[in-house]
Amino acid sequence: MSISTRQASIKELAEIVGASIHGDSEVTISGIATLELAKNSDLSFFTNRKYHKYLLSTEASIVILHPDDVKHCPTNAILTDDPYLAYAKIATWLTKPENLKSQIAVSAIIAESATIGDNTSIEAHVVIGNNSLIGNNVHLSAGCVIGDNVKVGNDTVIYPNVSIYSNVAIGSNTTIHSGAVLGSDGFGIANEKGQWFKVPQLGTVIIGDNVEVGANTTIDRGAIEDTVIENGVKLDNLIQIAHNVRIGENTAIAGCVGIAGSTTIGKHCAIGGGSGILGHLTIADHVHITATSLVTKSIKESGVYSSGTPLQENAQWHKNFVRFKQLDKMARRLSKLEKKDD
Repeated sequence: MSISTRQASIKELAEIVGASIHGDSEVTISGIATLELAKNSDLSFFTNRKYHKYLLSTEASIVILHPDDVKHCPTNAILTDDPYLAYAKIATWLTKPENLKSQIAVSAIIAESATIGDNTSIEAHVVIGNNSLIGNNVHLSAGCVIGDNVKVGNDTVIYPNVSIYSNVAIGSNTTIHSGAVLGSDGFGIANEKGQWFKVPQLGTVIIGDNVEVGANTTIDRGAIEDTVIENGVKLDNLIQIAHNVRIGENTAIAGCVGIAGSTTIGKHCAIGGGSGILGHLTIADHVHITATSLVTKSIKESGVYSSGTPLQENAQWHKNFVRFKQLDKMARRLSKLEKKDD
């Protein structure tokens, strides 16, 4: 099955990524498909050796691939050292919607003091609060709620049923997917004789430019200082970011990660799905944390970090768990033996 796109020539596509061309320089495409399912007039790409057999027989009109693989390609090709990145940029250009026309649904509720930019589209049942500023070329999908004093930058897309609390600031060219909540109260509570007393959350959330926030991800407002998501950060679905967290530029975080309050994560980090990060920690730049890891102390140097044990057959896991509980005794015995040998 092919995904329809705008029509484009191989020259146009190669220019987007600064790549070279192999084959017919006049060929055009109007769709995107996998190597296996592509037909004439489709664009595809090759990066994984598992799909080599499909490269050999593909009917695609253009394939994006590494120069080393062009000898196996039966059709026209765009040659680049990073085919997957090139595909991402080209596919984004091919599928980008045409310029939006300014259109506001009759059922939208917009405060008189709010400012709406040019070419901004506001769908049904959107609510925009007092003194909020919505930039140019913004798309607000159905059911979004924008609180008071919110700023939304130019070229930002907010999908259905997103809730943005008051005073939150969102940068330009940012995407926020359905069900996300930005600016809800952080989990601040104080104990008084066994009962919990809520601590006011007085900060806000600041989102940079070129950020993506996944579906049902929640970002809490700061307690006193702000929660900050810097430029270029990519957040997957179902992530919890607590109050006063700061995430550095171009960090990517996979689904179901939980980050406790007042933790600072550096730039260009990658955090695997299901990981947990305790509060008041600092993680250096260029740190990669693998999936389902638990971070209990600060990470001061770049590198790859892991915790936990891989999946095992249950009976073997039980045996290993029993041995794990015996490690301290075994270590003490070993230490005594070493001392005797000395």
